[in-house]
Amino acid sequence: MISTIVCIGSGNMGFALMKGASTGTNIFFTDVNTEKALITADSIGAKVLNSNFEAAEKGDFIFLAVKPQALAHVLAEIAPVLKKRLDNGIPPVLVSMAAGWSISKIQSVIKAKLPVVRIMPNTPALIGRGMIALSASSEVPEEKITEIENFIGNAGFVDRLDENYLDAVTGLSGSGPAFVYLFIEAMADGGVLAGLPRDKALRYAVQTVLGAAAMVQETGKHPGELKDMVASPGGTTIEGITALEDRAFRGAVISAVEAAWKRSVELS
Repeated sequence: MISTIVCIGSGNMGFALMKGASTGTNIFFTDVNTEKALITADSIGAKVLNSNFEAAEKGDFIFLAVKPQALAHVLAEIAPVLKKRLDNGIPPVLVSMAAGWSISKIQSVIKAKLPVVRIMPNTPALIGRGMIALSASSEVPEEKITEIENFIGNAGFVDRLDENYLDAVTGLSGSGPAFVYLFIEAMADGGVLAGLPRDKALRYAVQTVLGAAAMVQETGKHPGELKDMVASPGGTTIEGITALEDRAFRGAVISAVEAAWKRSVELS
């Protein structure tokens, strides 16, 4: 049986996950911006529903791809339909990607113990290279969790995690791409300062980050060990590392992840 997936919200993350799920499923979008939803749906062969109410009636899996600040309104809007379906023994699975919204908080707003899955994806999901953490409530059957993993797996690596860790995930992999983009931009600026043309500097910075990340992933070696392989005694690399440490590079990165984590906790 083909599952029906409804995505409330047609922004980048909703689009990325639905694009990954677009094989062998029925996909529908809703959005306050109907024109945007139509463009998004058309790009992956999906359809658009008229309202969130209709989405709540139709979906086997209902993805909540809206901003955390808008989630309370959406849940209040669809709660009567969700509770009716629960009473009839055919509850949908809610899949939320809103930072700071715990499973218990979502259930309390709906006023029902509905099956809820929380995911925390990141923007590389748009090119199928995302990092997606997943936590499920006790009401979600194992086969439903597996089904979700299968149809969002095309957007990246899916990892089951205790919900207690999701705020930390938000600070690390959720916000982390922006920190990496900033680093790449700064690396390229350094190359320009050293005399490289802008396009060459950016190309070299991007490939350096890609290659270094692949080295960590594929060799299984600790980043510190790989760093030591590059940093020859009295050489250029250790001189650069010293400059970074003089400016508290690692401390700044740790503080950035911590600040994003604390903001996620605040949102809850």
